[in-house]
Amino acid sequence: MPTLDDGNRAARPPRAVPDADVPHGNGEPLEPAGGVTTPETGFQRDPAAELRHLHDFLRLATTARTWEELLETVVDGTRDALRADVTSLYLLDRDGLNLRLAATNGLDSHQIGRAIVPFGEGITGRVAAMREPMVLPDVRDDARFLWVRGLDQRRFVHSMLSVPLTWRDQVVGVLNVQTETHREFPAADVAQLSAIADLLAGIVEKGRLQREAEAQVEQLVALDQARSELIALVTHELRTPLAVVRAYTDLLAEEPPLENRSSRDPRRRATRAAWHQGTLEQIERLDRLVDSILSSVRVVPDQPAQLQTIDLAAMVGELVVELDPLLHRHGTTVVRSRHLHVMADPARLRQVLEHLLENAVKYAPPDTRVEIGWTLHEGVVRIAITDEGPGIPPEWRERIFEPYARRDTSTARGSGIGLYAARRLAESMGGRLWCEPGVTGGARFVLALPAAVSV
Repeated sequence: MPTLDDGNRAARPPRAVPDADVPHGNGEPLEPAGGVTTPETGFQRDPAAELRHLHDFLRLATTARTWEELLETVVDGTRDALRADVTSLYLLDRDGLNLRLAATNGLDSHQIGRAIVPFGEGITGRVAAMREPMVLPDVRDDARFLWVRGLDQRRFVHSMLSVPLTWRDQVVGVLNVQTETHREFPAADVAQLSAIADLLAGIVEKGRLQREAEAQVEQLVALDQARSELIALVTHELRTPLAVVRAYTDLLAEEPPLENRSSRDPRRRATRAAWHQGTLEQIERLDRLVDSILSSVRVVPDQPAQLQTIDLAAMVGELVVELDPLLHRHGTTVVRSRHLHVMADPARLRQVLEHLLENAVKYAPPDTRVEIGWTLHEGVVRIAITDEGPGIPPEWRERIFEPYARRDTSTARGSGIGLYAARRLAESMGGRLWCEPGVTGGARFVLALPAAVSV
């Protein structure tokens, strides 16, 4: 990072001859009608033309598409408006300690973002601290001017006008114009550059805030993606040891055949069978937890839903049979009303119903009833799963669909992501999922999907 010399005159660069190919604003005076020539500069000023220039400058600055284009417009427009050779924009760091070069059109562009001036030091730092413009007819004769190594030494400057940028009573930066030859900046130049700074302060600060917000969003997205990848990796690696544990559990549970004889210790044999069944239930629970975690980080596959006609009664009947180990402690009832078909993705519909059934048995006490039914409402099939659990208060009926949201109840367990995954999957098929109170208590989850055929 470039540093500042200590102001020693011997450390300053020798007088340089301006490059021949650099246009000088004070070499070609303007000749607008009705202009007034100022003795300090020899320029013929036209207030109406300067006002139009400000208008055009503001229009260009407010229509810039990117942060870089905005800053380039600022420095180029300022240089042209003041007929200067060099323009530099410094922005105050968020900690308020240093002003950092944000844009320039005459100095070394490689120092953008690197060159700094301490707040309160040098001309730029003093202007920021005092919030007042400053004119230096000859920077070589002013000990307050600090030379930034690698920046000011490459191209020697002679005269300088510096004004602060303030927004909502806060200094956000400093705008400098410089010339390679001697120039007395009159009050009109100070007023014009101050007007430009006042117009730009809000534009630049809002653009800066937007850029910082976009950078924070990108960081959050990257962090969320890394979190999802880590969770998916860890949970995926759990599948292999779970499969091994299940296999060893089955081996340990094997009993020699009795072959027409009774067991010498039936109580011990029954205890081992109960232990085996309990172990299998816990393994199945871990399997479901792994599936839920994977669903939370990859809720909806990248490919679009493959919608097709599904016989609702057939799918629900098969699902209830397959989930019997999960549902066997509850009285599961399938209420068959009409023979309906829905338009849905079979795999995703199956996942949604699994999440809803698992949620029902998770919160409803054993030996209570879980009911599955469906009805047709104006071309939409409503599939309802009702339990006899503690129910869900009105203020929680939307929150439960947020990731990792879970009410604490006596029967609550799990990670709180199953309902989040279920709603996302339902929406990916063009459906809706919501919660409402049960008719006789408990909770009722309703999945609405387009009807395909009704008989």
